[in-house]
Amino acid sequence: MQGNGLFEYAVIRWVPRAEREEFLNIGVVLYCRGQRFLDMRYTLNADRLHAFCPAADAAELDNYLQAFQLICRGGQAGGLIATLPAAERFRWLTAKRSTIIQTSPVHPGLCVDAKDTLERLYQELVL
Repeated sequence: MQGNGLFEYAVIRWVPRAEREEFLNIGVVLYCRGQRFLDMRYTLNADRLHAFCPAADAAELDNYLQAFQLICRGGQAGGLIATLPAAERFRWLTAKRSTIIQTSPVHPGLCVDAKDTLERLYQELVL
């Protein structure tokens, strides 16, 4: 679905030790109400993760991110949170938390195609 639309996004960060406030950008989540779009992109580069934190468990991290993805997509497979409307799921995903998966503050923007915008932000902010 295309058309000019206000969107919101947040960068998904891996924070192996919250007390140090150090992180790696590993993904982006984007919500565009006008295009009825909520999705995310992420990548886990094992070499990069281990260079940042030798004790990194990429499989565990991938499991957490897959749960985030199920919530983005909505439906029963993602649990109770995934059955909420898209705007509420986005707010839940981007809420402040002190776990190893955190998000940046939410940023707004305008787009013509939310899917293309998600890909562009992913390329610019994560890769």
